[in-house]
Order: sequence, then C-alpha cells, then structure tokens
Amino acid sequence: MQQVEIIDYSPEYKDAIKVLNYEWLEKYFRVEDGDAKSLGDPQVEIIDKGGFIFYARLNDEIVGTASLLRASDDIFELGKMAVTEKARGKHIGTLLLEHCLAVAKQKGIKNLILYSNTRLANAIGLYRKYGFVEIPLQAGLYERADIKMEKVLG
Repeated sequence: MQQVEIIDYSPEYKDAIKVLNYEWLEKYFRVEDGDAKSLGDPQVEIIDKGGFIFYARLNDEIVGTASLLRASDDIFELGKMAVTEKARGKHIGTLLLEHCLAVAKQKGIKNLILYSNTRLANAIGLYRKYGFVEIPLQAGLYERADIKMEKVLG
C-alpha cells in the first residue's frame, strides 16, 4: 500500500516547490515574475518571512506541495499548492489542504486567503468543500487570479 506522508520544508527539497508549481503554471497559465521570485528562493521568500512550506512524499518521491505565506500576523495565504500529474487522483491535494488547515489552527492564524482561477474547477470545489468562501478580488497580485477566497479560522 502506498502511503502519502506530509513533511515540512527542508533545504534538500528546495527545488521541488519550483518544479511542481512550474508544471501546472506552464500548462494552464504562465510563470509570473512573483512566482519566479518566491519559487526560486523559497527559504528567503516564504520561510524567512514567517511562512511554511509542506511537501507530500509518496514512495520517497516529492509529489505535491502547499504553503502558508504570511500576509500579516493574523492572515496567511494558502498558496503554491501543486500536485504532479502522475500522482493525481490519490487525494494528495486534500491531504495537503487538511495539513495546512491544521497547522494554521495550531499557530493561531485567524484567516486564510487564497487566489485562484475559476478554470481550475477541481481546486475551487475542494476549497469550497473545506469552507472557503468567495470574497472581493483586488487586482494586481496574480495576473491569472480571477477569484479570491477566504476561510475564517478564529
């Protein structure tokens, strides 16, 4: 039986967040400058700024990732979430999302926000299932974003 394990960021997996996110970004949209910056140096751009990166490992291979990016003391962005195509259908995105929600609650994060695109219907459905609701989208953060969602945790 294949077991998916959710693990914390470590420097040895530094490139996995970039590889996994570039895979879907290049398929559906394009890699924006902000993506290239944060994915190119996740230690400095995410971890050192108070954020968290998690990986899904299956049979000693990193097949998924998700991050909590610090926007303020109480608000974090659920982002940089990706599962490689060859591992889809194993509910890895759900496991990563559940892990992010658990960590957010444990850390006392009050609100989670996310930016997405309605073309990604499966992702939007997953977010809605876990209680994210649509809120007004301000322009400028991501070109590809046409929806912003929020989940109030506390």
